[in-house]
Amino acid sequence: MTSEPVNPPDAPHGLAYRIWRSVREILLILVIAIGLSLIIKTFFFRAYYIPSGSMENTLQINDRIFANLMVPGPFDLERGDVVVFRDDLDWLPPLDDDPNFVESALSFVGVLPAADEQYLVKRIIGMPGDTVECCSADGKLTINGTAIDEPYVYAGNAPSDMEFKVTVPEGKIWVMGDHRAASADSRFHTDIQGGFVDLDSVQGKASVISWPISRWGGIDSHSETFAQVPAPSTH
Repeated sequence: MTSEPVNPPDAPHGLAYRIWRSVREILLILVIAIGLSLIIKTFFFRAYYIPSGSMENTLQINDRIFANLMVPGPFDLERGDVVVFRDDLDWLPPLDDDPNFVESALSFVGVLPAADEQYLVKRIIGMPGDTVECCSADGKLTINGTAIDEPYVYAGNAPSDMEFKVTVPEGKIWVMGDHRAASADSRFHTDIQGGFVDLDSVQGKASVISWPISRWGGIDSHSETFAQVPAPSTH
């Protein structure tokens, strides 16, 4: 008994199938990558760009950073943390141009922040209940009556060129840039909600400098600076 020869697959059909299989695999990888990116940007980390020198030398112009979106949330904020927050109080001038397609796409996958929103990056100096004052007799910033040394302040800058004394309300924070002479921070917006930023506006804690490569590394909260600051008075 003889068997019929098996005919080879039709060449054009075989080529088309192999092409489709490759395209399908690429599409599947893209879908998974975008899905993971959306999960990461929604729950864990998001990228931000530093356009100004208000946080020098901790952050420099054109730095790219990643912010931990689980703060506030599973992890608490503390004095000294560098935070990214939405410009809900219109500290910044309005955007001039609508985002282009590329910016919108990069925002969608989390490489850039939301293209239709503005953000600021500052250091938390006062938490809810804290009394922040500048300056003491020896020219230092005080929190709850305790003077602090601020190693992160830009070289040659005073802790503040303007005097102030504020008590931070519940649900708010008092923020300042490290480059004090070049930062339009809480001190300059006391006409808008007293200069205080809503905790609900905080997007996350700036954790890592991701670009340029020469500046890879973590972003220091300088917890030692605030270690001796007492809890705010409840009276």
